[in-house]
Amino acid sequence: MRILVIEDNSDIAANIGDYLEEKGHTVDFAGDGVTGLHLAISHDFDAIVLDLTLPGMDGLELCRKLRQEARRQTPVLMLTARDALDQKLTGFDSGADDYMVKPFALQELEARLSVLARRGKGIQSRILQVADLTYNLDTLIVTRGDKSIQLNPIGLKLLQNLMESSPSVVTRQELETRVWGEELPDSDSLRVHIHGLRAAIDKPFDKALIQTRHGIGYRMVDPDAAAN
Repeated sequence: MRILVIEDNSDIAANIGDYLEEKGHTVDFAGDGVTGLHLAISHDFDAIVLDLTLPGMDGLELCRKLRQEARRQTPVLMLTARDALDQKLTGFDSGADDYMVKPFALQELEARLSVLARRGKGIQSRILQVADLTYNLDTLIVTRGDKSIQLNPIGLKLLQNLMESSPSVVTRQELETRVWGEELPDSDSLRVHIHGLRAAIDKPFDKALIQTRHGIGYRMVDPDAAAN
């Protein structure tokens, strides 16, 4: 597993990291909420260990931003010295998946993280995301930021293929075959549907995600990530 530990107590973070790394896991660290949120959004982790009390941004706010603004579903195990029921409920309400009260056994921590990681893989595999655009393949719900986007069946197929291939370019021929199969449409159909997809997911927003590679095809990419 690749695990992010967001904990401002260096001794606790070191103990967790040493134990998990001895068990063969990869561990990244953040000592404050702002850095932790940045790492959680910009990298793919199997699970996150999140302390409730952090400098800069506490664990509750971090978890809410991760779920509601970044739309990331990485499993979160929250750590706290508080054991009151209302604190646990607040943690779950913010988006945490599990909860452990300090002090805790490192063996139990690893066991819980393993369960969360397995569960998270099943959840995340059905949700596509590029920048602030998400597509739930189970519910067929498409959102960008906090706005819901309605697409027709062809638009959904195009969107899925572009998001699954992101940031790579998908050729026109590949897109046509994936969407229409052997019964290919006329030469202008793909261009028309791409225009409609752009009108729905790009035009109302500040940053365009769909890029044209003239004479080749299309790709979907986060412009901020591409700039880096």
